[in-house]
Amino acid sequence: MSIRDLLHETFDALLANRGRSLLTVLGIVIGIAAVIAMTAMIGGIKQSMMGDLGLEQARLITASCWYGEGIQMRDVEAFQEAFAEDFDFVTAQGSSYGSVSTGAKQQDMTMIGAQANYAQALQLKMAQGRFLNDQEVSSSALVAVLDEPAVKSLFNNPNEQVVGKTLTIGQQAYSIVGVVAASGGSYDAGQVYLPLSTLSQRVSGTSGVEQIMGIAREGVDVDVLASRVTAWFTEHFRLPEESAQDYLWVQTMKAMIDEVNSVMSGFQVLMTSVASISLLVGGIGIMNMMLTNVTERIREIGLRKALGARSRDITRQFLLESVVLCLAGGVIGVAVGFVASYAFMGLAGNLFFTGEATTMTPVIDMSAVVSATAICVGIGVLFGWYPARRASKLDPVESLHYQ
Repeated sequence: MSIRDLLHETFDALLANRGRSLLTVLGIVIGIAAVIAMTAMIGGIKQSMMGDLGLEQARLITASCWYGEGIQMRDVEAFQEAFAEDFDFVTAQGSSYGSVSTGAKQQDMTMIGAQANYAQALQLKMAQGRFLNDQEVSSSALVAVLDEPAVKSLFNNPNEQVVGKTLTIGQQAYSIVGVVAASGGSYDAGQVYLPLSTLSQRVSGTSGVEQIMGIAREGVDVDVLASRVTAWFTEHFRLPEESAQDYLWVQTMKAMIDEVNSVMSGFQVLMTSVASISLLVGGIGIMNMMLTNVTERIREIGLRKALGARSRDITRQFLLESVVLCLAGGVIGVAVGFVASYAFMGLAGNLFFTGEATTMTPVIDMSAVVSATAICVGIGVLFGWYPARRASKLDPVESLHYQ
């Protein structure tokens, strides 16, 4: 039997039972759509969580110490001197919490005391204006940078151009010089960035530094450097060895990125495995339909054999019917999976992320699409083989007498 005749017979047989074929294909559609959607969603969530992290972020080391009077600016300077050959740059951060007002609105929010290179260390993106500069930090200037949630909290229009406007902290007016784009991790009420010296002298009244952050130089082993930083803090602050971990916190962004990758990869395997159960159920449906087809077409099989059809021709015909059903389900399932992944990601973005600029886009891996197609063919062959072989072994004489 030629390929053309084989295809013709296959489509005639499937179209003769349209309802049954469609219901059988539905199981494959659901399975493939679930696998594609889950894979795309996990990839999208992972990208959303890590999309704001630049290449430098894998080299970021953050350290905090709460022993004695904590970290002071003299400790930051000593740290910079000790690790001058290991870091591209080092920056410091302080924080406070208080009331911020624009006259029309007032909101309690977090205030971050930062140095000029703080934005580079955390890869902050500017939505308006600029970040703080060295002159403003050294002169304790009355300037501020808001993030987008803070703009939403303090002004009537969240998209309002606020650079050049003023806000009040305590009894002093601050000029707004920029707006940081929101991220998925932004606080609901927003944050205000002030020069570190301004925060210390005019807001918190304390000279302490909350964190030291540094970007390791290219080629430096971040994990080894983090161990050296831990040892330096332990010695510098004379931390008690038995309880040093109670006062000192050293974290590498690389470790956090690796942990996120590990967790998301494990979650993806789990969700894909659960979704793959639908494919197994769809495969069983394919086998059930093909066995039913064999039973209904016993006389047809006997007639074909009596007219000279070989066992392998019968096997090919039923096997091709199974593969065509699976491929049709796979194509439709991939399309449905694409649509479902965008719909679910939009819903997830609205439910779990509050940043104005946060958009969650599914990441559709083409290898998953290729794998899904290959799986469809495999299911067609695997679950169609037994019915096809059963049909090919029927005795033509007995088949012609079958009622």
